[in-house]
Amino acid sequence: MHAQMHAGMGAVPMIELWRAGRVESVHAGHAVICDGTGAVVAAWGNAQALIYPRSACKMLQALPLVESGAGAGLSDAQLALACASHQGAALHVDAVARWLADLGLGEADLRCGAQEPLDRAERDRLIRAQATPCQLHNNCSGKHAGFVMLARHLQAGPEYLEIDHPVQRAVRSAFEDVTGAPSPGWGIDGCSAPNFACTLKGLARAMARFAVACTDGDAREQAMARLRQAMMAAPEMVAGEGRACTELMRAAPGRVALKTGAEAVYTAILPGHGLGLALKIADGTTRAAEAALVALLAHLGVIEAAHPAASRRLGGALRNWRGLEVGRLRAAPGFP
Repeated sequence: MHAQMHAGMGAVPMIELWRAGRVESVHAGHAVICDGTGAVVAAWGNAQALIYPRSACKMLQALPLVESGAGAGLSDAQLALACASHQGAALHVDAVARWLADLGLGEADLRCGAQEPLDRAERDRLIRAQATPCQLHNNCSGKHAGFVMLARHLQAGPEYLEIDHPVQRAVRSAFEDVTGAPSPGWGIDGCSAPNFACTLKGLARAMARFAVACTDGDAREQAMARLRQAMMAAPEMVAGEGRACTELMRAAPGRVALKTGAEAVYTAILPGHGLGLALKIADGTTRAAEAALVALLAHLGVIEAAHPAASRRLGGALRNWRGLEVGRLRAAPGFP
């Protein structure tokens, strides 16, 4: 990456950790808010910072599934799973297994790799049964079920993660159209899928396109509106209990669709405002990304800062193992 495009260059302080009256840590980053025309409404840091959006762009990766017609019969829960980084709870695992079974396929047809579930109940069940996690537990298994379904619709081969496979060609085409620029390249994500690089501005532009998409528009617009609605209708499928995406969408029902990505990326679709948001914490710390997201959502009036789902991530007491208050995360001066 060119120096001026590096994710750490031009980052501004966003979140501070305070302990005993002193600033202990500072997290810097970038954030961009765009409107439906692609214009930047507000920005902090470097709007042109080039990043891998990681899982924060899963709704973009799901676009070809819906606009092609391959996913026409899918439920809100299934489409939310196609956009999800889920917990691997029984709720998620069973839903992906049923989806694949309906296609006459199974876990072996996925290419995401096995992952220990983040959900404690499912993890404990596996331990008691002396069973090993499988690909259904992978947080990206819903996205991959969507890839498999699209591959079948396109009558393409089973290696749907190859960069020249029709599935990934369709994903890249949609990604570049909605972000507004050719991607300069890609990296391989944790689930082995290609992850196309873009600027923060491009990612925010894409989210704004989702925000203003109409159900009576063209196929791409309709697909965007359908995915946006599915995410908001089934927040438990997008992440899981205790997770920021799920809790914050529940705290602002119908007002925002949220998606986290590894290395402290976050996106938000704000249909009532007609805006899209993208943020990246330069040091890759998830707690800071969640806190910055809450600060921005509260700034925009999407969520109350005092709501438990918000204050748990910004402003509320940080407690140690004895339950003693030891610090707080705060927005840095000037942000937002």
